[in-house]
Amino acid sequence: MEDLGLFGPDSVTWRVMGEPILLVGGFRALLMQGLHPRTMRGVLQNSALMDPAEAWSRFLRTTEFVRVRTYGTRPEVEKAGRRVRRIHAKLTGLDPDTGERYRLDDPDGLRWVHVGEVDSYLSVARRAGVRLSDDDADTFVGEWRRAAEVVGLDPADVPGTVAEMRDYIEGERPGLGFVPEAAHPLLLSLKAPLPLMLTPLKPALPAVTLLAFATLPRWARRMYGLPATPVGDLWATATLRALHTGLHFVPAGVRYAPDARRARRLMAA
Repeated sequence: MEDLGLFGPDSVTWRVMGEPILLVGGFRALLMQGLHPRTMRGVLQNSALMDPAEAWSRFLRTTEFVRVRTYGTRPEVEKAGRRVRRIHAKLTGLDPDTGERYRLDDPDGLRWVHVGEVDSYLSVARRAGVRLSDDDADTFVGEWRRAAEVVGLDPADVPGTVAEMRDYIEGERPGLGFVPEAAHPLLLSLKAPLPLMLTPLKPALPAVTLLAFATLPRWARRMYGLPATPVGDLWATATLRALHTGLHFVPAGVRYAPDARRARRLMAA
């Protein structure tokens, strides 16, 4: 039988993750990650984020990891997971508030990154109009426990339902915040270090970043020093829905990436 990796054609994950609107979810996930002080400082202290070569290669590595984890075979997923775990195990960060040095594979930080990613994909998909019942949403969160294991987490230690995920995020809020030494992501988007061949896309990045900000919970937007009103929520949902609807007029052969097209064929079969 064909090795279909962690999820397969019966999964909610395959139904959700191929939608192009999830690009906004990916940006939102990075913004959620940025509110965990130790995680953000670990990234800042171990990555040359403003070096164009490093920033772009890091983005490509992250994108490839998400692709393999979602659609790759189990050997491919395990190989990618070993690489990520090996890198994290070698890196440390320094907390300037306490002087404590910590590991980047600390489960608390990995768990926040995982939950921020799952919450972002699910929130953007539902607000954009991707058809997901409450049971589908719970199934999606539960399926992603398999993805948590890939980066070194115990699946039993991460939320398995939407309610568990919301409770976890609420419990983490007192320890969250935007660290003062980090550059604001909205400002970074204005001078994004893109390769020459992608320079024509540069004007779109601030708009995508702004939309990703608008999809965050209001408390998260306030942590970034941005307005947080119900009007912003309505604008974000309406914009996501309009973009998702508009993308349906693009032929499927163009709209979906190759792995997503293959997944759709398998789901249809």
